[in-house]
Amino acid sequence: MSISILRPGLLTTVQDLGRHGYQKDGILVSGATDAVSLRVANLLVGNTEDAAGLEITLLGPRLRFDADHLIALTGAHLSPTLDGQPVGLNRPVWVAAGTELAFGTAVAGSRSYLAVAGGLAVAPVLGSRSTYLRAGFGGLEGRALRAGDHLPCAAPSATGRQLMAALAAAAASATWAQARWAPGPALCPVPRASPVVRAVVGPEYGQFSVESQQAFWQQPFTVTPEADRMGYRLQGPTLTRHTAAELLSSAVTFGTVQVPAGGQPILLMADHQTTGGYPRLAQVITADFSVLAQLRPGQTVRFAEVALAEAQALYLAQERRLRALRQAVETRTR
Repeated sequence: MSISILRPGLLTTVQDLGRHGYQKDGILVSGATDAVSLRVANLLVGNTEDAAGLEITLLGPRLRFDADHLIALTGAHLSPTLDGQPVGLNRPVWVAAGTELAFGTAVAGSRSYLAVAGGLAVAPVLGSRSTYLRAGFGGLEGRALRAGDHLPCAAPSATGRQLMAALAAAAASATWAQARWAPGPALCPVPRASPVVRAVVGPEYGQFSVESQQAFWQQPFTVTPEADRMGYRLQGPTLTRHTAAELLSSAVTFGTVQVPAGGQPILLMADHQTTGGYPRLAQVITADFSVLAQLRPGQTVRFAEVALAEAQALYLAQERRLRALRQAVETRTR
């Protein structure tokens, strides 16, 4: 079973939940920028949550399924179609061999995810199938997809096979059929135009002037064109420290807000470096990483301060919703 890439789109890569355990060696975690969307897509087709799928950025690809498959699309709304007909997000979809998936206008968000039952079976590197573009490894030959590529797919799980059989039976003579059910909006929110993301104060927060601290929480910041999987440069009020002391390089992670000498923040994303020498003003909470992942250049974002205990509670609530989805999908196939 495989998928043929007819047109690659702007930036389409193979991603899973990342390459863990190697940051001490300077190797990034990488993985899906919107990990929750990939996890939801995988659950909807009966995969384990860490199976490899496609991360599709802004301008989607055109591809053909070379065998019957069960798929799910989550994340950004990039106007997907199957054989020219609109297809819904956030639900299992059976597709017959030869069916073509394409994308149109980006309606909301920037990154869409495609999971296929069984997962994409590219060779793992250091325990992950994620593409690390800057180093050129993982995924399919360490690069974004190109026209003419063929992506191998593993065999579906028992859950995936049952979902696939039920939808194939409902399709009759059509080339695809989608489920009528979908997860609730808490797991599949529609990306907002000017979102607010929640954050806790960072280790160097106290080095910034009171005026800069207040500006960070109260003023909007615009995502500049310098935005990729490594990080976003933001433009807004100039943030200043009341000390000129140099800092030792320290650990950074997804969602860390660093502020270089120029006073304009940098927001670190999935392909962030392992350490950084800029002061860490804040840390976006894990439960809001998906919001960050769906930002586009030109959009504004605001930050809202929360306590660490609230951040932990929000993370646990998100994990409970994912667990409930997994159980709900399994229940439907018993």
